[in-house]
Parts: sequence; C-alpha cells; structure tokens
Amino acid sequence: MSLAGRRVLLVVAGGIAAFKVLELIRLLRRAECGVTAVLTAGGAQFVTPLSLQALTENRVYTDLFSLTDESEMGHIQLSRAADLVVVAPASADILARMAAGMADDLATTLLLATDKPVLVAPAMNVRMWQHPATRAAMATLTARGVAVVGPEEGAMACNEYGPGRLSEPPAILAAIAAMLAPGTLVGRHVLVTSGPTHEPIDPVRYIANRSSGRQGHAIAAALAALGARVTLVSGPVALPDPAGVTLRHVETAAEMLAACTAALPADAAVCAAAVADWGVEGAAGRKIKKTPGSAPPAIALVPNPDILATLSAAGPRRPCLVVGFAAETDDLLRHAEDKRRRKGCDWIVANDVSAAGGVMGGTENEIHLLTAQGTEHWPRAPKDAVAQKLAARIAAALAGEEPA
Repeated sequence: MSLAGRRVLLVVAGGIAAFKVLELIRLLRRAECGVTAVLTAGGAQFVTPLSLQALTENRVYTDLFSLTDESEMGHIQLSRAADLVVVAPASADILARMAAGMADDLATTLLLATDKPVLVAPAMNVRMWQHPATRAAMATLTARGVAVVGPEEGAMACNEYGPGRLSEPPAILAAIAAMLAPGTLVGRHVLVTSGPTHEPIDPVRYIANRSSGRQGHAIAAALAALGARVTLVSGPVALPDPAGVTLRHVETAAEMLAACTAALPADAAVCAAAVADWGVEGAAGRKIKKTPGSAPPAIALVPNPDILATLSAAGPRRPCLVVGFAAETDDLLRHAEDKRRRKGCDWIVANDVSAAGGVMGGTENEIHLLTAQGTEHWPRAPKDAVAQKLAARIAAALAGEEPA
C-alpha cells in the first residue's frame, strides 16, 4: 500500500538495535511517509539527534520539560498529530513502563496520552525477553490493543542466541503499512469466542479448565485492528476488555451458545474458547454440605451444546468461514483433522496443551493450521503475533485471495 501522506511518530528507546531505525526512517521517507522522532535518554546513547533529524527532515524531540514545547502542551500535540506511534527498538524498560502507565519522560508521557494506534518492536537480550516480568508486560500491552512486530530469533550483540533481535526494517515497515492500510476487514462482522466456561455444581463450585483467554482476546483485538466489527463472547477471564470490540460476558456453555447465535449473521466465526464438554445435571441450588462420615456426592454429567458444530451447520446464517481450535495433549494432527471433519468447520487451529508446553494459560503459542488444502506449522511465538497472522489469513480468505 502507499504510505504517502501518512504520519508516523517514532519513539527510539535504548539498545544497540537503535541503529536499525535509521534504515527504517529511510524506507518510510522513500514511501513518502512523514516521520517525527522522539529520542529517549537511553536511545541517545546509540543514535544522535542530528542523525534522526537529518533523515526525518523534522525536529527531534527529547525533553518532557521543554519550556517552549510544553507551553503548547507539546506531548499532547505530538501524541495526537500522527496516524501511528511506533516504538523501535522497544526495550524491556520502556515496555515495563508502558504497561505500568508511567509518564516520567517525554516518550512514556506521550504514549500514555495518545489516542492513536501503537506498534512496538521489541529488542533485548533473550533472557530479558523470556523473563516473566517482560512476558507479563507484553500480555498487558497486547490486551490493551498494542500491536507487536517481532522480536526475531538470532544472534545477539551479547554473543547469545535466541528470540530478542529487533525485526529487520522491511518487516517493521510491512507492519506499519498493514496498520495504516484501509481496514482490510472494514464492513465485515467477525464473531470470536474466548476463555473457559464455568459449569456450576452448586452456587460456589464449578467445573472449569485452565484457559486464560489470552489467545481469543488477542485474535479479537487483531481482527478489530484490521477494521472488522468484532463481537467477542467471553467466558470468565482475568483480562482487560480488548479495545474496539463488542463484548458479551457469559459463564456457561449454554450461555455462550445463546450469545453466539444472537450475534449472527457474521462473515466469520473464530471459536477459540475452551468450552467445557460436559455440564452438571441438576446443579444444586444451594451449597452441597460435607458432613462427618458422609460419602462424596455423586455428580452426573451431561453433554454441553457443541458451539463449533452448531455454527458450522447454521444453514443460511452460517458464517462464510468457521475456524475452530483443537487443544490436544497427544496425537495432535490426527485428532485435529478428525475434529475439523466431524464438526464441519473450515479451519482448525491445533495446539499442544500438555503441561510441559505451557501453552494453556501461557503467553506464547505454537500452532498447526489445518484446512482443506493441507496443514501449516507456525513456530512458537507470542499469542498476539499468532493472532495477527491468523487475522491476516482470515482477511485474505474473506477477500477471496485464498481458499476458505
């Protein structure tokens, strides 16, 4: 797409990878995209304001307490004058401060004040990227709708190898172009299910599973970023509501099915929720009490409604594309393909949720995408990156650019 006339506010944080932003600016300017740079104190250790100014052909901003700029509320104007805010490289420090909502320098203040989309391109040592604090910060940011490109896997300046390298400038440019493109799903309605369901035993106990809802929520956010009108039907989760989606909170499988049916018609449905296969027959209306010497209560289970199969067989109201998820602990591909055929859906996203993988409830995913055309393996990546890739494939399928 053409970036001519679009405007990017580029926040350059600290890290050896900061030198790559000079090439990114060249590519953006070659595409006739305007660039204004904000340089953090850490970033200034690796690139100079003069280099950024020469390439952007704009003044470079560094100081939150500039008397000249702040007399006109400069951080507010900067944050709102651009079409997109890009943080590259996004260090572990700035990601943590963004997640915490800090505003102690110009970069974090404008990021907190902006009402425009934000794209981060992380770059750091592999152990910093894999640290639980960084993973938690990324989960918080993506749940708020912040888009991510990278990081890539490769050799580090610290002589280590692994995920943490800044994406190459052409990849960041492509991510910017995708975010600034006219919404490829504008005018489309997509239904997404997410999270677990809770099936009551009595008013205080229930049957559930370990799903966090992170993947489903990330998919909803990624589809909304492409311009879709998204209805997200979510079971109980401890996640912020994704920006730009219509949310329907439910608890049980029956409630989820009712909410999904009410949301039709839809162009596509993505059934990412981990719906309980069984509910409790005749759930007690009051707490089941334990008395001395009493035997455990007998709990009879009954099948829950099959949401994926129901949406796949919805007659004239069937979405053009129905995507299911297969969470398996063994014989992944055979079980997933059997599920795709049995349920009648178009695609299955299959992942291994055995305890060793840490996928169920975790922040990363490794999937296989099964369609009528075959199977693709997508390597382990943050769930938001998986969501963005899946959203792009859904957009291509609905546009007729690839088979559904």
